[in-house]
Amino acid sequence: MFERLKTMLIKEAIQILRDPKMRFIILVIPAVQITLFGYAVNTDVKHIATAVYDQDNSRTSRDLVAALERSGYFDMVRRVEREGEVRTLLDRGTVSAVMQVNRGFEEAIRAGRTAPLQIIVDGTDPNTARIVLSYSVKIAERFSDRIVAERLVRAGGGLLPAGAVELESRAWFNDNLESRNYYVPGVMASMILIVTMMLSSMAVVREKEIGTMEQIVVTPIKRWEFIIGKMLPFAVIGYINMTIVGLVAVFWFDVPVRGSLLLLVAGTALYLMSTLGFGLFISTVSRTQQQAMMSSFMFTFPAMLLSGFAFPIENMPQSVQYATYLNPLRYYLIIVRGIFLKGVGVEILWPQLTALALLGSVVLTFAVQRFRKTVG
Repeated sequence: MFERLKTMLIKEAIQILRDPKMRFIILVIPAVQITLFGYAVNTDVKHIATAVYDQDNSRTSRDLVAALERSGYFDMVRRVEREGEVRTLLDRGTVSAVMQVNRGFEEAIRAGRTAPLQIIVDGTDPNTARIVLSYSVKIAERFSDRIVAERLVRAGGGLLPAGAVELESRAWFNDNLESRNYYVPGVMASMILIVTMMLSSMAVVREKEIGTMEQIVVTPIKRWEFIIGKMLPFAVIGYINMTIVGLVAVFWFDVPVRGSLLLLVAGTALYLMSTLGFGLFISTVSRTQQQAMMSSFMFTFPAMLLSGFAFPIENMPQSVQYATYLNPLRYYLIIVRGIFLKGVGVEILWPQLTALALLGSVVLTFAVQRFRKTVG
C-alpha cells in the first residue's frame, strides 16, 4: 500500500515541478495577489473629496471647516459659490460630500440658538455614505460640545454640566479599527480555496485527456490510494500558499498573529481536506479540463460570497444561511480571524474544526466512490 502511494506521490510531484507555469502559480502568484488584494480590499473611508458651500463665511463657519479637515477624513477640494454647483459636482463625481453652512450660522450660535448645518453625500454607495454621515455627525457633535464648554467657562461654570455622560469607547482585537486586519486573513483563506480548487478539479480529468489513465487502470492501485495520492501534493501547495501569503500579511501589512501557529496549521489541514475533496469530486465527474475549470469557478465564486468574507451571513435570507453550512470557507474564515486577531484556541474554535473535519470526510468519501478505474 505504502509503496503504491509513494509511487503516486513521486509521479505527481514530478508532474507538478517540471511545469514552469505551475511553479509560477505556486511561488509568485500568491505573493502578488495578497499584495494587490491587501491594498484593494480596504473599506476604511479616508480623504473624502468634499466641497464647502459656506453661505455664512464667518469665523465660526471657517473653524468648523478646519475641524473637518483636521480630522483626516475630509479633503476640502472645492469651494462652492452657487447652489447649482452642488448638484453638478455630485453628478460628475468630483466630490463625495458637500458641507453647506447657511447664513446666520455664527449669529445663531452667539444667540444661543440651534444653528442648522447640512451635509449632502453621494448615496450611490450606501455603505460609504453611511460612514461619511457618521464621521460628519461626530465631528459636528464635538464642535458643538466645544462651543458649549467654552460658553460654560465664560459663564463661570465647569467644563461639564452636572449629570453629563462621558462615553469611553474601546475596540478589542483591532485597536485602530483597520479593515485591512480583518480582510487580509480572509484574502488568505480565499486564495487557498481558489488555488487548491482550480488545481485539484483538473487532476483526474487531466489524466484522461493526456492518455495516462490507461496506465493507471492496469496498476493495482486502489481508488482511495489514487485520490489520496492526488490530494497530498496539492495539500503541500496549499501550505506553501498559506506560508507565502501569511508572511506577506504579517511582515508587509502588519497583521497581528495572536494565536497558535500549530492550531492554524491543523485548521488549514482540515480546510484543505474539504477544498481538495470538492475539487477532486468535480474532477471525477468532469469529462474535460475546461468543464472542470468552469465547475470549480461555479463553486468558488458563490463560496466566497456566502462565507462572510465581505457580507455578514446574519444579513442573508434564512434559506441562504442554511446553504452556508456546506461552505468550508465559512468555517475557515472564523478560524483564521480568530487566530490572527483574537488569539483564541481550540476551546473556542472546536465547532468550526469539527465542521471542517466532517465536511472534508464526507466530500472525500464521495470523491473516492465516484472515481472509477475505467477509461472513457
